[in-house]
Amino acid sequence: MDDSQAKKTIDCFRNRLKQLIRVEPVLDVLHFFNNEQKDLIKAKLKNEGEIQAANLLLQEIISKVYPEGWFRELLTALETVGCKQAANYMGNSPPSPSLEAENDTCVRLIDLLKLSLINMKTCDVCHGCYERNIITAEDRQIILAETHINGSMAGARKLLSLLPKNEFGWFSQFLDALEKTEHTRLVQELRGDPNESNESTADVDKLQSDESELAAKTEKISEAIPDNFSTRSASPPPTLASGPSQVSLSSTSCLEAAALDSSMNSSGFNSTMDSFAELSIGSTDLDLYEGSDQETTREQTPESSDESVSEKDIVLRDYQSEVAQPALEGKNIIICLPTGSGKTRVAVYITKKHLESRKSKGQPAKVVVLVNKVPLVEQHYKAEFGKFLKHEYNVERVSGDSQLKISFPQVVEKNDIIICTAQILGNSLAKAKQGDEDGIKLSQFTLIVIDECHHTKKGEAYNHIMIRYLKQKHRNAALRKEQKDPVPLPQILGLTASPGVGGARTQQSAEEHILRICANLDAYTIKTTTLGEEPKGPYKRIASVKERKEDPFGDVIKGVMNEIHTHAQLNPLCQPGTQNYEQWVVQKEQNAAKEDNRKVRVCAEHLRQYNEALYQSNTIRMCDAYSFLDKYYNEEIKKKCSPDDDDIQITETERFLFNLFNAKKERLQELMKNPQYENNTLAQLRMLILEEYTTRSEARGIIFTKTRLSAIALSQWIQENSKFEDVGVRASHLIGGGDQSLVKPMTAAEQRDVLNKFREGVINLLIATTVAEEGLDIKQCNFVFRYCLVTNEIAMIQARGRGRAEDSSYTVVEVAGSGVAERESVNEYREKMMSKAITKVCSLSLEEYEKKIKENQLQTIIEERVKIKKMNKKGMMKEDPSKVKLTCRSCGVPVCSGEDIEIIERMHHVNVTEAFRKLFTVRENTTLQERLLDYEANGVIACKNCGERWGSMMLYKGIEFPCLHIKNFVVTYNSKKKVFSKWNELAIRFTAFDYSNHVFMQQSDDETELD
Repeated sequence: MDDSQAKKTIDCFRNRLKQLIRVEPVLDVLHFFNNEQKDLIKAKLKNEGEIQAANLLLQEIISKVYPEGWFRELLTALETVGCKQAANYMGNSPPSPSLEAENDTCVRLIDLLKLSLINMKTCDVCHGCYERNIITAEDRQIILAETHINGSMAGARKLLSLLPKNEFGWFSQFLDALEKTEHTRLVQELRGDPNESNESTADVDKLQSDESELAAKTEKISEAIPDNFSTRSASPPPTLASGPSQVSLSSTSCLEAAALDSSMNSSGFNSTMDSFAELSIGSTDLDLYEGSDQETTREQTPESSDESVSEKDIVLRDYQSEVAQPALEGKNIIICLPTGSGKTRVAVYITKKHLESRKSKGQPAKVVVLVNKVPLVEQHYKAEFGKFLKHEYNVERVSGDSQLKISFPQVVEKNDIIICTAQILGNSLAKAKQGDEDGIKLSQFTLIVIDECHHTKKGEAYNHIMIRYLKQKHRNAALRKEQKDPVPLPQILGLTASPGVGGARTQQSAEEHILRICANLDAYTIKTTTLGEEPKGPYKRIASVKERKEDPFGDVIKGVMNEIHTHAQLNPLCQPGTQNYEQWVVQKEQNAAKEDNRKVRVCAEHLRQYNEALYQSNTIRMCDAYSFLDKYYNEEIKKKCSPDDDDIQITETERFLFNLFNAKKERLQELMKNPQYENNTLAQLRMLILEEYTTRSEARGIIFTKTRLSAIALSQWIQENSKFEDVGVRASHLIGGGDQSLVKPMTAAEQRDVLNKFREGVINLLIATTVAEEGLDIKQCNFVFRYCLVTNEIAMIQARGRGRAEDSSYTVVEVAGSGVAERESVNEYREKMMSKAITKVCSLSLEEYEKKIKENQLQTIIEERVKIKKMNKKGMMKEDPSKVKLTCRSCGVPVCSGEDIEIIERMHHVNVTEAFRKLFTVRENTTLQERLLDYEANGVIACKNCGERWGSMMLYKGIEFPCLHIKNFVVTYNSKKKVFSKWNELAIRFTAFDYSNHVFMQQSDDETELD
């Protein structure tokens, strides 16, 4: 970085840097400043404080010229005195906005809880922080001295002021230090763990006084509930919401819980609720719930009640007209409405009026509707935009699943409304920037509708499109100043039911998240309903079961894992069967691949499979866990035999792992046949399903689960159980697309088939992964289960929104102590934060709102520029691809050079050299079925040496090519080894594939053979 660039970077981040620099220690080790400068800054420090002194220090750096090497000296000084965050901002590794926001949240959290934290055992915590490298040796001396002179509280304040100035990640290390020094209560407060002991005595007494009366009413019902079943809420006080019908129960009385659980689905529900209403009546700030908007077309909107109404007519309710008004005036807005309120219908209406208005004035008009999932393209076309507008306008849809054989620019040119995935538009915009004739520009559209617009954030396809928009918007401002014509930009309409809070821990952070979403979409405002207009939501319960007392099946697996740990000399710091263990073992595998440590790499890969089997054993059947392991080892053995019947080398470690599993197979098979060792959650789920289908005249529901494997296994378990068939359960699974090793994905056509059967009633129970949470047009359900699954507040709102029938229920099934209920409580709290944040943002004055939006947008643009400059500085874009070398991730055999790799469609990396063809073998892969515009893939290519998968065979315009997946290789560049999960993480510009030249070469070879 040259001097001028360094100073620009410092000036850009000045407001952040002056908060992070510790002036006095920095001055002590900074030698390019003269004594006069140092005295001036020290005087400022003494009279006006550290922030003003740091500001002066930065001003001195920016405004004056210093000898060569001053910038490196400055960075070293900052790192030496514990100001690593400041060094990161100035250097080549500024933090991402998400990391920055998370760090700011942690700082604010420390400030909020300072009164509690200053009562810590300062000396013990100080030593713990030093051991974890989050304070320096000098910091420790300062804190201990302050403690000795002015007491423990003063020392604690000094410690808390120094912590945030060091490296990112200090907060988790600080929590660990508190935990190790027995500050459990402080750790709970900082983590936001719910404290159920904080229930007021009055509430508890009130519950107990009513218990006998309630028990008398529910005695018969409670007798039918198993002993291991309890239902409790994610929030401590028992309440009955006056808005959406959400029921929350305290776990104080199992009898109360059982009574409510049974009565919820009975015809006497209202009378039972009247009894509970006497205990406590409350309301929530906003109980948003999400699902697809398309069901609204028949169930919620006025025209659906009269079948004689033409599909050409679109009639909005008052609140729908209200939220649409700014968009009808041409303003960019976000519409935030809960599912069932008709967001998509409002968007169709706005689109219609937009086209009518512009065409009546003789102005160009073109609308693109963006979605983030392939199935939504067809859904929006059939259920909404095509249905209501194709009689008057040309409407077309394009996705990776389309069979259209014309280019995207042609589709745009020929139609008024185009429905497509964001990735397709993003790719085409990128082509236009590169001067490709097959690209399009934003200025060709007059309206962009963005579905599920809460995904407009860093790393998402929506945001890549909107960054282009924001850059042009600010260029237009400059053009106007120069009295030049600006480039026309489309109007933006965002649709969402749950923008979320972005992991915020404070209300201020939640508001900042909402403002960032608004800024990313350049929204004039965010429009939502007024209280009382939301459709009624499902009542909620949490079904908690006891952890099983004996788990010999799991113990055998853990025993195998311990033997592998010993063999590979690995020492895990977390329990097997957990998410933390998964993260640890993935990191070990990546490090081993880069270090060419095949023994550890192979062991880590097998440990990952055992960890997955443990998870399955704890959530589905033991036989499913065993089948998963057995299938994995069968596949691994198949890898060692090529289609040419040539044996592939088996290492000593692989032989050890195969023998270890074979030695335990018989014991695992024996244990899985013993039903007494099955997990209790399955028994709980069985009871809940049977209850729904025996107490409802027409039950229809969804079970959300974590993985594709568990969705398939649960579906098989239900289909194989005659009790479910007896009560009319007809189940099927619904999972996403994309190749995922042992799990066969569902194509878009298969997904549509399942959803159609669900709508028609052929299937009345879906077991789904998160693919069914957002947007998909799913028929009304009267119950939703989240099975051992909790993610964030957006997913909770989306899943809960699937229960949209009048008497619907939403149930979270968990193992007691697993943390699922607690995380659900956090999500409910964040949902309320989200509602308050939206209200606060909507109440800002126009001047203040616009100022904050502009600041966010400028920050986004600057961050994008810094990111691009950082990539350019690496020089990789201009480097010769031959400097990149690929080796097999498993056995380390050299595979190819970057100069051998060519790109098809700016996406698929192929190697068509003869030398490469001699290194791999081709075998069938039934899990890979992908059909796209001009290409299709089936079959895998694998290393001839070790059998490791390298990629897939791809049929492109009638010719087969080996397509490489970078995640299967170790990449060496400038003597450094790295692993990547996607090709775009490797900033090398490979040669574009020349199809015509390849065909010509192949024809020449064929003619030579004939001669």
